[in-house]
Amino acid sequence: MALHFPLLSETPQPITLTDKAATKIKELLGEQQNGTEQALRVAVRGGGCSGFQYALAFDSPKEDDHRFENQGVAVVVDKPSMQFVFGSEVDWVDGLQGAGFSVNNPNVVAACGCGSSFQVKEDTAEKAAASV
Repeated sequence: MALHFPLLSETPQPITLTDKAATKIKELLGEQQNGTEQALRVAVRGGGCSGFQYALAFDSPKEDDHRFENQGVAVVVDKPSMQFVFGSEVDWVDGLQGAGFSVNNPNVVAACGCGSSFQVKEDTAEKAAASV
């Protein structure tokens, strides 16, 4: 019986970046003095009217972060946040209401009217509470 090991290209990325997001992140990191040492941190924090909020920032990787690269951009996610954002896509949107990063998250079941906070499936929230 032959064993099958997935190729790197077959393994889904925990977080993907759109072309626009990757371009904007590279541009912003290029403007920072220590940009080559920074990564895009994707995190989830409690708060907002729906329960959770995204926290996107440029940061140095920490020892216990999940680390990976997408489109030439280093991305880090802390362990508690990973269960909430796994499978998400970060995009850069530039529209009438302003410009900024947007997270398209398949784990979200509800979002607030202003779009700044979200809820996840009950089982995901319970797992998060148990891990704290």
